[in-house]
Amino acid sequence: MRVGTMFKPHKARASMSQDASSKFITDQQALDFHAKPTPGKLAMQPTKPMATQRDLSLAYSPGVAIPVQAIADDPETVYDYTSKGNMVAVISNGTAILGMGNLGAMASKPVMEGKSVLFKRFADIDSFDIEVEEEEPQAFIECVKRFGNTFGGINLEDIGSPECYIIEQTLRDKLDIPVFHDDQHGTAIIATAGLINACQLTGRKFEDIKVVLSGAGAAGISVLSLIKSLGVKDENAIALDSDGVLYQGRDNIDQWKAPHAINTKIRTREEAIKGADVFLGLSAPGAMTKEMVADMAPNPIIFVMANPIPEITPEDIRSVRDDAIIATGRSDYPNQVNNVLGVPYIFRGALDVRARNVNEEMKLACAKALAELAREDVPEEVAAAYHGNRPTYGPDYIIPAPFDPRLISKIPPAVAQAAMDTGVARKPIEDMEAYSKALAQRQDPTASLLQGISASVADNPRTIVFAEGEEPAVIRAAQGFVQRGMGKAILIGREKPIRGNMKLLGMEDDDGLEILNARLFDRNAEFAEHLYKRLRRKGFLRRDVQRLVNNDRNVFSALLLSHGLADGMVTGVTRAYDKALRDIRLVMNYTKERRTMGVSIVVNKSQTLFISDTSITEFPDAQELADIAECTAHFARSFGFIPRVALISYSTFGNPAGERMQKVRDAVKILDGRGVDFDYEGDIAADVALNPNHTLTYPFSRLGGAANVLVMPAIHSASISTKLLKSVGDSTVLGPFLTGLDKPVQICALGAPASEITRMAVLAAYMSIAPNTVGD
Repeated sequence: MRVGTMFKPHKARASMSQDASSKFITDQQALDFHAKPTPGKLAMQPTKPMATQRDLSLAYSPGVAIPVQAIADDPETVYDYTSKGNMVAVISNGTAILGMGNLGAMASKPVMEGKSVLFKRFADIDSFDIEVEEEEPQAFIECVKRFGNTFGGINLEDIGSPECYIIEQTLRDKLDIPVFHDDQHGTAIIATAGLINACQLTGRKFEDIKVVLSGAGAAGISVLSLIKSLGVKDENAIALDSDGVLYQGRDNIDQWKAPHAINTKIRTREEAIKGADVFLGLSAPGAMTKEMVADMAPNPIIFVMANPIPEITPEDIRSVRDDAIIATGRSDYPNQVNNVLGVPYIFRGALDVRARNVNEEMKLACAKALAELAREDVPEEVAAAYHGNRPTYGPDYIIPAPFDPRLISKIPPAVAQAAMDTGVARKPIEDMEAYSKALAQRQDPTASLLQGISASVADNPRTIVFAEGEEPAVIRAAQGFVQRGMGKAILIGREKPIRGNMKLLGMEDDDGLEILNARLFDRNAEFAEHLYKRLRRKGFLRRDVQRLVNNDRNVFSALLLSHGLADGMVTGVTRAYDKALRDIRLVMNYTKERRTMGVSIVVNKSQTLFISDTSITEFPDAQELADIAECTAHFARSFGFIPRVALISYSTFGNPAGERMQKVRDAVKILDGRGVDFDYEGDIAADVALNPNHTLTYPFSRLGGAANVLVMPAIHSASISTKLLKSVGDSTVLGPFLTGLDKPVQICALGAPASEITRMAVLAAYMSIAPNTVGD
């Protein structure tokens, strides 16, 4: 096969000139994130009520004596009466922190807290970080051995090589719980998953491929061992460390590298890579060159995983080969080899069957399950992270996205099954399907949706205007927007009050925030003239318009948008929704007169719903209901969802009959005449629309499943339903989000907290980049 005939080039999404995070994060911002408002990233929350004397008596003395005796009589019941079964210790001695080296145990604490947060966020595993001030392996082992069985599992992290091998293996032998060194095996599992799919796409078999590994450290050796267990032949795998090729007879190879030394005359990197099918980089920038890329086999598989700067940039690879499949360790390129795809889910599966250890079969099961997941159609939440475009299995999508909500229900069952099959599970799972469904309920229902939106904006940073810039909550929200890498924030207001509030908030400088005072703005006169031409036949004098530009921050902010000086706007914290909207409408147009509305997103652990109109049209007629339905379908699609629209009524297909259902039926007829490109149905009651099996009773229904867009017959029913769900239902309600203006504007609730304002700002930014957004 000729070089360059198989795959199209991929345009990279970011410059490689600096660390990916440094584009958006300063040192001070990183310190502030960890210090404020509460130091650190972890807190503990009780799982039992502590409101009465009886609660205290049960939780502690005298009630606690009963489970104490039960555990003494049968130690296995510790899993029934304590949190051990869902608790992992993240342990380090700080001898190899990230790429920074040996900085001591205490310096590793932010990293260990971070890993604990990932366990909770992605797999709902409780975790504590433990920093052990001991570098001598046997002393470290003795320390951990004495407290290890307090936990259901142990994750070792940032421990130097070769000590990490000794520590992990000895603790595996001494403890009867899973012990796992993430730095070795986490990367190996994700890289193996990607390699499985890359080989499938290029028509290769593991037993035939020629592999070159650059970087024979802990992670590299683990990758090599794992892919050899899938069929890669010893003689086809050449490993290199800082001293060159690992060949038999070399005198400076330790006992962990020795099994991978082969009988070869090859001595240089250039010789090794000539004709290779696969390059696995876990070394340092510059370890691979364009010339080496050109010398590889057709359709080469190149995983350059050094972080933050890979062995060679994807741009350089593409400059000489357009047929390569590329993976990196970075989030700003396709196919990120990210340990968070594996480690939390491995422990989830291991804990749930009370596995004695994590064996090779469990690691392989994880890798294979990840590879299989990447081949499936992606869910709507993942599509949202790709600006509404669904990624499909191929050269740029061989590894699942970290925010894929299916990971929690797909990977742990595979790991648990492998544990059961190999005899290390003490509590086998009888119904794997029920287990998978239970896992899906553990995930934060809004996390995947919001993370996907944020990822899109981080890839396409935007400028957002915060109209009420003197408010402390707004200042904090703008700071959060910038710190999260979403783009630039403009605070509207007087500089002195804003800086005074910044100081009160502990912000030493403006943290990259821009402050604009309308009166002092150099285009003030231009703005006033523009607005006067717009309003002079609507009862406004020139002096009226000048006052609006000078004094009304909503008007001034909207003018910044209309003149292309910002991408979106957030307001509403100090002014009622309808008043804020009237201000904005003085400047901005509707994209289509009757399609401006409010959409609320209702998220729970089983579904996501879009409900409209929750804020604008009080009693829509049939024409307006049809417009709202079409508008909301576009809005849902911009988040990556396939809209299934139900026009809600108290009746279902005419039963019971009544006067008020007629406008809903008329709206359906209007949609019939428009030939819209989404499923819709009405009149239909909410419980019927949300029942995926309603077609058994109503086989003529045009909905291809449960509805995910609910168009309410009036604003009061929409508002009441969303507020009820928010107050008493097991749901999170986001919004209402304003749609239909010619620029993205979001109006918060009066007195909204900083987190909500930031969320609205991110959504405004997202709506400026997402395709199929209302009004586009």
